[in-house]
Amino acid sequence: MGKPRKYRVELRKNRGTRRRSGDLTRALDGNPDALADSAATERLSGKGELTRKRTIVEREPAHQSATGTGTAVWRGRILQVHGLESQVQAGDGRIVRCTTSRVLRNLSSAERHPVVAGDEVVVRTGGAGGADLIQGVEARRTVLCRSSRGQRHVIVANVTRVVIVASAAEPALKPGLVDRLLMAAESSGIPPLVCINKIDLVDRAGLVPLAGVYARMGYPVVLCSTRDGTGIERLRRAVAGRITAVVGQSGVGKSSILNAIEPGLGLAVAAVSRDTEKGKHTTTTARLIPLAEGGALVDTPGVRQFQLWRIVPAEVPAAFRDLRPFANRCRFPDCTHSHEADCAVKDAVADGLLDTRRWESCCHLAGSADDEEAA
Repeated sequence: MGKPRKYRVELRKNRGTRRRSGDLTRALDGNPDALADSAATERLSGKGELTRKRTIVEREPAHQSATGTGTAVWRGRILQVHGLESQVQAGDGRIVRCTTSRVLRNLSSAERHPVVAGDEVVVRTGGAGGADLIQGVEARRTVLCRSSRGQRHVIVANVTRVVIVASAAEPALKPGLVDRLLMAAESSGIPPLVCINKIDLVDRAGLVPLAGVYARMGYPVVLCSTRDGTGIERLRRAVAGRITAVVGQSGVGKSSILNAIEPGLGLAVAAVSRDTEKGKHTTTTARLIPLAEGGALVDTPGVRQFQLWRIVPAEVPAAFRDLRPFANRCRFPDCTHSHEADCAVKDAVADGLLDTRRWESCCHLAGSADDEEAA
């Protein structure tokens, strides 16, 4: 066993309860006799910021038994998170209910949650009350995340493919949301696949131009319908042997597609609201589902808005595959492709070599990123 490694980590501010009541004066005014029993002096600590730091010791896990859960320390993969408790799959396939340790919850971090579906974690048995405690998270290879109230909201970790689902109708197709999800996948290095569902509700010929735009960029595009089974077999082949996250707007039919790909799942589905034509958020938390033929699918909650996490305006065009070849020919190296002269991207739009909507989407995302930096 190697020498343990020590890390000095910072904890969240105000993580504990107040050491004394804030209404001491009011209490004494109401009961003067209590003054004799109260403390006459108060000691102040001079540690300051040191009180919010702690030393974490990393040790090599002990050898696992055949079950993976009978030893002091073992490794597993998170399938689903419910508040402080998570379902963790051990090495032998058993699913164990674990609790996130207090130290891990209190670590100072920009992330919204310390653990997410897909995380590979280190679990220690024999915690308080004999519970299994998640005491560490392995380095994530890939993450799909967004910005939520100033924090980094990691939707899923360690996936090898992202299926971006949009619906042809009910709710209406939102190409701008697809562009944002594509950019998030490109930034994380996760190969995306674009899936347009509910094609039985519209004239399929009207979807060809949009599907062609993504196909010309090299993204696989699947037009599917869970009602008549169109495209389901192609999706089944695309996700086989991979850990695939299925993301998209609420109500586009992500859970229905998963039920069609893996019969017997029985995931809850609901119809789109007739009043708002929006989804009802039937899926409330990300869930990793192992497939019978290998690989796994991650059913994620639907999104209505997807704000990218800390994007830099100069990095936006690099995440647009169709803009890259033209952006390298611009006169200025820091060209924003919006108002500069001799812009190869704008010339390509004018010549019909670049889709106008994609160019507008790039400018909009770069502008929103600029606004975030200014704020």
